Amino acid sequence: MGTATTEWTAADFVPERHRARRFWRWCAGLLFTAVSVVVGCRTADTDAITPVPQLLAFFPWLLAPTGIGLLLSLATRWRLGLVWGVALLGLLAWFIEPYGKSGDPSGPVIAEFRVLTSNVEFGRGTGSLVPVIRRERPDVVFVEECEYTCQATLRRDFGTEFPYRQAVAAAGSHGSVILSRFPLKGTKGVTGTMGMPGAVADVDGHAVRLQLAHPMPPLPNQVGLWRRELGRLRTFAAADSTTPTILAGDFNSSQDHAAFRHILDTGVRDAARMAGHPRTPSWPERFAPTFGTQIDHVLLSPDFTANSARFLDLADTDHRALLVDVTLHQHE
Repeated sequence: MGTATTEWTAADFVPERHRARRFWRWCAGLLFTAVSVVVGCRTADTDAITPVPQLLAFFPWLLAPTGIGLLLSLATRWRLGLVWGVALLGLLAWFIEPYGKSGDPSGPVIAEFRVLTSNVEFGRGTGSLVPVIRRERPDVVFVEECEYTCQATLRRDFGTEFPYRQAVAAAGSHGSVILSRFPLKGTKGVTGTMGMPGAVADVDGHAVRLQLAHPMPPLPNQVGLWRRELGRLRTFAAADSTTPTILAGDFNSSQDHAAFRHILDTGVRDAARMAGHPRTPSWPERFAPTFGTQIDHVLLSPDFTANSARFLDLADTDHRALLVDVTLHQHE
């Protein structure tokens, strides 16, 4: 009997190549669609619904799936995909630019001092925060998630050095405190699920409003609550345009969130951006500064300049601390 042989020609592989090409174009289109939804919400100035707020927190990292989609489009010679990907890259580059005003006041200098904000994650990072306070010697300290033990530790170690404080005493993430070398007069603060105390400091005879920020994070089942609490912080920022103001803490939002940009639109300015660090990640600490997002902020009214800003690594907490040197100018 003769042995049958099969000869394959190039034409036999054409359908297989077409299937592979369609598959990779489909993958590129899926990546572009996901990125387009988030970029579209950014363009429309809305945080929309889950999962958009969560993805907006990592907005610059959308460059990665867009780049992968472009490579797939190039490899499969998909012209529409190439145009789509280039358009998305242009929009991403546009929106990654820092948001908000950054001009400096021109009035005479009244005072210079140092501000520190730190989320110590249910109080666990208190032991790491104490030596930072001793080393850096800030004048005003905002501490989020500072529960009973945290507040007792700070009182014991810094009761003399920071004789003035305004606190919300509570367990877990609900406790918080403002420490100050300047005399304080307590205010009712901003209402929130977690403690957000407020005070007015006497800085060399000049009143300065202090407000700790710690709204709820935008978890899938509480985006509306997150938005409302950021709205209350916006109301605080807009309530008094004549008194110098410092609004600092863990905002659980970045400049890519519409709710945070609405706070900046009241006229306050992000100290990290003013000092040249508009995108330095502060959370999650274990991946920063390589990966993450900046959700810890010190916002200043136009009476201030930010001379420097540093993000500090702390053990036992998922946030980096933010240390800012500020100058208060005479209001003109």
